[in-house]
Amino acid sequence: MTASSADSPHRRKNALTGEWVTVSPQRTKRPWQGDEAAESEVTGVTYDPDCYLCPGNTRANGLVNPDYSGPWAFDNDFPALFNEIGPNETGRNERGPDEASLDETRPADALSDAAAEGQRAATAADSLFCSEPVSGRCRVLCYSPDHSKTLTKMTEGELSAVVQLWSDEVRQLRKQYRWVQVSENKGAMMGCSNPHPHGQIWAVNSLPTEAVKESTMQAAWFEAQGSVLLDQYRADEERSGERMVVATEHWNAVVPYWATWPYETLLLPRRHIDHLDGLMDEEQVDLACLLKSLLGAYDRLFATACPYTMGWHGTPGAESLPDWQLHAHIYPPLLRSATIRKHMVGYEMLSEAQRDLTPEVAAEQLRQAISTAN
Repeated sequence: MTASSADSPHRRKNALTGEWVTVSPQRTKRPWQGDEAAESEVTGVTYDPDCYLCPGNTRANGLVNPDYSGPWAFDNDFPALFNEIGPNETGRNERGPDEASLDETRPADALSDAAAEGQRAATAADSLFCSEPVSGRCRVLCYSPDHSKTLTKMTEGELSAVVQLWSDEVRQLRKQYRWVQVSENKGAMMGCSNPHPHGQIWAVNSLPTEAVKESTMQAAWFEAQGSVLLDQYRADEERSGERMVVATEHWNAVVPYWATWPYETLLLPRRHIDHLDGLMDEEQVDLACLLKSLLGAYDRLFATACPYTMGWHGTPGAESLPDWQLHAHIYPPLLRSATIRKHMVGYEMLSEAQRDLTPEVAAEQLRQAISTAN
């Protein structure tokens, strides 16, 4: 990046999606008279008798949670998607990290004849009203039995157990569904409806919009350059260091050159990996260390339990693809403080994403927040 672009408006291309973002660094000095949200409340109780996710409590559908002592997963009681047999009403799909496997469901491409015919009709080239059937499975992952123990508060061992559960879930779901999305929404500002530390997995039989964009760009780069796009990008960021936030033996966390959200980060492994189920033991442990450091930096930077959306993107389907690289996106909404958030409105919604703070400045602030913990 040139010195002039650090101070002047410019656009940056997202190599992973093909989209552009406008950067306006001169706007960081503008006074703020806009919306200020209430600071997030942090729960201090280890058990809430009214929480649907705490051990031993009864959920909204009448099922009783087991007295789990570590990370635990179950089928969502109110799923956004149904598999072929409809929503789970028996509780038989609930399991902890030590159980053998998920219950079998149909293969991702095994649509019924009627559904397949409807899909072909809906995607006709002359149709302005396209639709197609979608099925899948929605899982809830409780990170801890402790109602107050977010990922930031966990020990590295407890975080490693969460990473292991991610891996176990992905390993089973990839056999059956084309796209497996591991995600977490933390904090009311990100729409989280239950403060108990938890994440979700949506496994679907189709390739969603963001996956299509990333798949297209990675495949095109591989065909043109003969290298893995995100592996090349990681190596370039390592050499530059401008946007590097955390570098460990097996992982890097950077504020991407094309970041849209002010303090967005991208997590990249230092070798080619398809999905979370491909992590070696030492990579799982190292990832837990990185997450503890990075998420803690967010909390210190904003002096609050920083809200965010975090999600993992891995290879679609069960087979390895030479151009795809595992990575995670972390999107904190905060802009200037714990109560001032970035809003995507106006020009951002109607024309193109825009940011004021440069990714380089954001990375430096996150590095400083990490250094204060050492």
